Amino acid sequence: MRSTQPPAWLKPTVDFGPLAVFLAAYWKWGMLPATAALMAATAVVLILSLVLARKLALMPLVTAAVVGVFGGLTLWLHDDTFIKLKPTIIYGLFAVVIAGGLALGKPAVKAVLGEAFQLDDAGWKRLSIHFCLFFVAMAATNEVVRRVASDDLWVLWKVPGSIAATFVFMLTQMPLILRHKVEEEVSGAE
Repeated sequence: MRSTQPPAWLKPTVDFGPLAVFLAAYWKWGMLPATAALMAATAVVLILSLVLARKLALMPLVTAAVVGVFGGLTLWLHDDTFIKLKPTIIYGLFAVVIAGGLALGKPAVKAVLGEAFQLDDAGWKRLSIHFCLFFVAMAATNEVVRRVASDDLWVLWKVPGSIAATFVFMLTQMPLILRHKVEEEVSGAE
């Protein structure tokens, strides 16, 4: 009998697997082979996700499209500027989508995190504003690092640095999440 739930390891593998492959390939072979490895690993995790979860989440799909375009340009033109622009583009897209959702009164963050957290409307709005500003800051930081730092420093910023920044950001949001948390309704309760 088949389980309807995808395995617990799938989401972290989809989210972080291609980055780990990129980092390892960069240290072993350099930027262009690492870009090819990132593209291949991204395709593999999307196929894995489709097979095991029977669906593709929107964020990994958008990321895969941007990796395909910018990775392809990097390899075709032998210019690592394009792969270094990828995080700026992705963070910028996320910020624009979140800002657009706020403008329309539909917090995009709720669509992504709504299964993990149940917040009141004010909480989703504030969390969306925070995420929008975070993604703008991440895009700006990537632009500064890619323009002034060495390839080694950019790679360290991209893989462990940006992941650590995201982790710290999420930790700083926990008070807001707890303050606006809505208890799930239990049938038969008062």
